[in-house]
Amino acid sequence: MVSTSTKPATDSAYSWLRLAYTLLISGLSSVGMWSVVVLLPAFESDFHLTRTEASYPYMVVMTGFVIGGVLFGRCADRFGVTPVLMASTALTGAGFAVSAWVSSFPLFLGSLLMVGAGTAAGFAPLLADISHWFNRRRGIAISIASSGSYLSGVLWPILISYVLAHGTWRDAHLIIAAIVLVTVIPLSLLLRRSVPETVLAEADLASSAKRAQMGLSPRLLIGLLAVAGVGCCVAMAMPQVHLVALCVDRGLGVGMGSEILSMTLVAGILSRLVAGYFSDRLGGVRTLLLGSALQTLSLALYLQSDGLTSLYVVSLIFGLSQGGILPAYSMIIREYLPSRDAGGAVSFVMAATVVGMALGGWLSGWIYEHTGSYDMAFINGLAWNFLNILVIGAIFLCSVRARSLRSSAHPTQGIQ
Repeated sequence: MVSTSTKPATDSAYSWLRLAYTLLISGLSSVGMWSVVVLLPAFESDFHLTRTEASYPYMVVMTGFVIGGVLFGRCADRFGVTPVLMASTALTGAGFAVSAWVSSFPLFLGSLLMVGAGTAAGFAPLLADISHWFNRRRGIAISIASSGSYLSGVLWPILISYVLAHGTWRDAHLIIAAIVLVTVIPLSLLLRRSVPETVLAEADLASSAKRAQMGLSPRLLIGLLAVAGVGCCVAMAMPQVHLVALCVDRGLGVGMGSEILSMTLVAGILSRLVAGYFSDRLGGVRTLLLGSALQTLSLALYLQSDGLTSLYVVSLIFGLSQGGILPAYSMIIREYLPSRDAGGAVSFVMAATVVGMALGGWLSGWIYEHTGSYDMAFINGLAWNFLNILVIGAIFLCSVRARSLRSSAHPTQGIQ
């Protein structure tokens, strides 16, 4: 949905205010990504699950996240982000509420599918929406908005742990449902203002010219980004999912592993902000290529790290490299694809990254079970990361060609 008004302009005071609303909404809406992790032991005990069965809730939530992301992303392009947030929040709240009352594990998983689908609207559709309101500072705006999921990972586990200390996981789900419904739906009304038609027209004109000179169709570019997203996230999943287990395997214990993982997440937040700064100056393709190269370096260094200090240093490098990768995909989409398709495109590529994380987490565990070591899992991650670099490198070469063509067409203009 768009407006014919020329106000507010991009990068305006309203744009930054809208970004603050977006960050808050994302932090609240992303609860489904973290609650299932914190409450996993409680699910296992209550439903008498095996260790394999205990992994099903997370898998179901991520499946719902993929489905909901694509669906709500396309709906946001057509109807605007406010009605999408209202519908997705109702779905999330209903999923948490239903799950608190069911006694059947299959029905419980069905309710978590609703949670995952509803949670998805608090990520990619919001990134696409806020990208319309910025031009010169689009990269940093997307990075800040994408940090909402990290913010959620900091705040929600604290509340959930407090509820568990005084009640059950079912109490926690009912409280989550209530909080999400009474906060996100009213907050979504603050995003009702539509993007001015002139802003979309100018953005489409610029992206169309870049895309034509690059020589890649929208479908091909989205497909390449999706393949790259799977590659980088299969690699990324090895440290993120198995870091604590790696520390235990190397004799450092669960507590130290958790501490190193927390440091990695904090570094990831800083990385996203720094990457946003560079995206505004270098563009999304170069920023993504740089982040992928640094992630490759960190994965290689893990193979040589077996002591506490070295794991701290390498994990810090990993956190600083990987945090800015996902926002760069959104930046590339906004640079080269039509603005009216941004929600669907960003959501599709983000869904591919979620598939990559799930596949990478499973592959790393499978490799460890068959080799007794995480070394081959890191090597597997390196191979997938090289696939990412190969794909993004090809896009980069196309973008360099496009830039050369623009310079040839306007030889008197300076470098922008």
